[in-house]
Parts: sequence; structure tokens; C-alpha cells
Amino acid sequence: MRLLLPPVGLIAAALAISPVLKPQDEEQANIIKDLAKTNKLDFWYPDATHHVAANMTVDFRVGEKESQAIQSALDQNKMHYKILIHDLQEEVDKQFDVKEDIPGRHSYAKYNTWDKTEKMVHKRPEMVSRIKIGTTAEDNPLYVLKIGKKDERRKAIFMDCGIHAREWISPAFCQWSVYQATKTYGKNKIMTKLLDQMNFYVLPVFSVDGYIWSWTQILKNRSKNQDSQCIGTDLNRNFDVSWNCEETKAVTDFIRSHLKSIKAHITFHSYSQMLLFPFGYTSDLPPNHEDLVCREKSMIYALTPPLAFRLFLHTSTIYPTSGSSLDWAYILSIKHTFAFELREKGKFGFLLAESRIKSTCKETMLAVKFIAKYILKHTS
Repeated sequence: MRLLLPPVGLIAAALAISPVLKPQDEEQANIIKDLAKTNKLDFWYPDATHHVAANMTVDFRVGEKESQAIQSALDQNKMHYKILIHDLQEEVDKQFDVKEDIPGRHSYAKYNTWDKTEKMVHKRPEMVSRIKIGTTAEDNPLYVLKIGKKDERRKAIFMDCGIHAREWISPAFCQWSVYQATKTYGKNKIMTKLLDQMNFYVLPVFSVDGYIWSWTQILKNRSKNQDSQCIGTDLNRNFDVSWNCEETKAVTDFIRSHLKSIKAHITFHSYSQMLLFPFGYTSDLPPNHEDLVCREKSMIYALTPPLAFRLFLHTSTIYPTSGSSLDWAYILSIKHTFAFELREKGKFGFLLAESRIKSTCKETMLAVKFIAKYILKHTS
């Protein structure tokens, strides 16, 4: 178990959980849940208190005022832990370790604020078009980028990034992938073939409101919730599968309107370097799970060296989740659906340094190309 605490700004401590440091049983897991009821624990992994279980790695952040009490409670209950990040603000600052060549210019090797992301300039307008599919709770535009030729009858892959606002490497990948696709078209044989024969629909930032606020303070989107003073909804728990919510209507409407052409749905998250497929809300395997396993294993082998992602048969092997875009797309009839948990495995959590953006994007792009080639060859 790992805990995240803050000293003068934010301490991130993580209850050290290697095989011998996880909650050994449900009694220890319940101790964490009880602490969360009386203290402000910001869970990094899993993403909610009720998912905490025995033999699970647990990461959470604690404010400076609560840190001493939390540590005392853990010590009293003889629970082993390790503080991974002593000053979270210091690690946040370390994220920005890539110097800008030209100040103000959009760099794909850096984390970009929404105003820069919204103004992405493409040198290949004949290959990239921007489609406004709706607006957010705070009236920001929601865009899908279409990469490929004008023919919408061609096979397509839908990709979404930034559904969780604080997972900055996710929207960084979507932006980088669009840039690389257009940059290498006509030069890279595989990319040229893919864009000559299929389209990509890319939602570079799903939780726009949350992303804007995540640069200062908040983690989700900014929708107001009925009968609650809390602002913000986890968009990836609000698709209409084992759940019931209209929060993601703009995206679901777009996918439904292109359902004949979309053959795969890929969603990008962080952190833990995993490759997942349905289902998250049940332990039942999808009917084509053997095919999905085969695809995943082949994909992972294609990425070595190094082995970038760990294979998990379905998301419920991590912890149960309801209302994910992955499960929704599969049930809708998109039978090739994957979720990537990008770098890294937990040492820095969501605070991946900019200097690791390129390497993360390159390895992930290899996997996307692998999926695209399979879709092109084996789907009708």
C-alpha cells in the first residue's frame, strides 16, 4: 500500500506496497476505508475508496495537516507503508523539464494548456479536419479531429484522450499522434498506407473543463451535480453501460452516427503501463476474448524491447468499474476496444516528466499502428 502526503505544499506518500506491503486482508483494507471517511485522502490508485481491497497496491495523497495523523494511524495498526513523494509541489514543478525552443509555440514534447491545445495548427488541412461535436458544462467547445481522406465510408478508429483531467500524458499522446501521423504521411510506409485506406477520429481532450482546471486545482470535469455542492463528474464512469447518465452525450452521439465505419475504439489513460479490454463491471469475458488476447499479446511482443505494457485480460482484473467508455463501445458493437494505461508504474504517478513524453508516445504509437493494421486487414 502506498500513501501520498505533503509538507509545505503537498506531500505525496504511498503506503509502500510491494508483495509484502499490501493490505494483507480485508481488515487492513477496511482501515484505509475508515481513514478515508474521516480524512481528505486523494486516491491515485485505485481511483475511489470503495475499490480498496486486500492484496492491492494503494496510492493516495494526504495534505500536510492530515499527514501526521494518517501516519500514526497506520503505525498503530502495524501497516507497512513507504512515502514515495515528500513534497508533491516539487514533483509537479519537475514535470516541466523540457525547455521551450520558441516561447508560446505549440510543442508536442511539452504539456500544453487548453488555450494552446485548442489552437493546434495543422500543416496538412487536406488530411486533418476539426469537427465540433458539442460544448462542455462551462461552454468550452468539444472537438474531434478527423485524420485521413474525406471518404467517411472507409474503416475508422476512434481514439479518446484526457477523459481524466489529471492524466496529462494522455492528451499529450493524442496531440502527438495527430502531429506524427501528418508529419510522416508520404515518408513512412505503414502510416502512408493506413491514412490512404482508413480514417482516425481523435478526441484530444475529453474532459476539457477538468483539464483547464487541473492546471491549478481540480481533477474531473466541471458539471454541476443535482442535490450536491460538489462540482465535477468522472466522465469515464458515466457512459450508459451498467450506469445511466447523459454527461457524455456529445461523444456517444458522434460515435453512433459513425458506427458503420468505426471498427475499433481506443481510450488512453495513465498510469501503470497496462493494456486492457472489456469488461470492467463484470468478471464475465467478452465473447471474442480469445481474439482480443491474441491481439494484445502480439501487440506487446511487437513492442519489445522494451516491454512497455503489461497484459490484463479485462479491466475487472484490476478493480470493478461501471460506465466506462471501453465497455460502452464494446456493447454498442465495436468489438475491438482497448484501454491503455500509459507510463509510468507508480513512482511518480500522474506526474510524468515532459522529458518522457516522446518515448511514451513512440511506444504507444507502435501499438496503435498494430491495431490499425489488424483492423484494415481483418474487419469488414
